[in-house]
Amino acid sequence: MRRLAVLLVLFVVAVPALAADSLSPTAGVQATTLENGLRVLLLEDHRSPIVTVQTWYRVGSRNEHRGATGIAHFLEHMMFKGTPNHGPREFARLVEQNGGQDNAFTSQDVTSYYVNIAADRVALVVDLEADRMQGLVLDMSELTTEREVVKEERRLRADREAPARQDRQRRPEAPGQGLAPDQGLSGRRQPP
Repeated sequence: MRRLAVLLVLFVVAVPALAADSLSPTAGVQATTLENGLRVLLLEDHRSPIVTVQTWYRVGSRNEHRGATGIAHFLEHMMFKGTPNHGPREFARLVEQNGGQDNAFTSQDVTSYYVNIAADRVALVVDLEADRMQGLVLDMSELTTEREVVKEERRLRADREAPARQDRQRRPEAPGQGLAPDQGLSGRRQPP
């Protein structure tokens, strides 16, 4: 009976500690920095035979200046336009032919590219990423076309976000939150 009590105490103490450690966002992450300064993070998860390769650049819209915005997003698009070794849109075509999917996003702080693919195809993705890091081709006709695509994406996003922003300002999302129609940005009631 005493052994059972000791085991129960160990279980009660150990399980929450193990669970908390496994919930940590950095639990099990291996990190190294290559000679060229590239920081590599690896988190192995053998629950499925796929790999996700993410390439993050620490540049986003916060690095842009008034009057010259959208450049990070524009360059995100251009990274899919090819290199001397792989022509326009060949990156995505090769990934798809090998059963993978790729995409990218630009935020305020980063521009990120990612590929989900079978684990035995990881060398292909690493080679493709290295190639576009080193040999991106910026063709003038592609620049002009992609500039218009990015402008249209920004216009559509602004059109979608404006009504939602106005709606959030007009009515509270929950009791006691948000701005009522007769409140200013300070949250104080405005005189009629």
